[in-house]
Amino acid sequence: MRTARAKGLADGVVVCRHALRNALLTIVTVVGVQLPRLIGGAAVTETVFAWPGMGSLAVRAAFERDYPMIMGITLVISAVVAISSLLVDLVYVAIDPRIRL
Repeated sequence: MRTARAKGLADGVVVCRHALRNALLTIVTVVGVQLPRLIGGAAVTETVFAWPGMGSLAVRAAFERDYPMIMGITLVISAVVAISSLLVDLVYVAIDPRIRL
């Protein structure tokens, strides 16, 4: 960043092109890690506030011992986690060209 400023680039260009690009890797990592936690915490939130959703459906299925429903919900949540991990990896490649597939 010091070199870019020494070249005479504007502060906005320096921040967007140099600082933000390196900071985005950390932001993408945190979002990618927090998404599965958010989905997992939905069961507690939906149960406490009596909101309809997959979390409360999973809790109800567990109490009723509805095993096919539990397996289906687990499959959907696993697919969302896998897709979010794939998207994070693809965004890494788009942000930082040094990272190869």
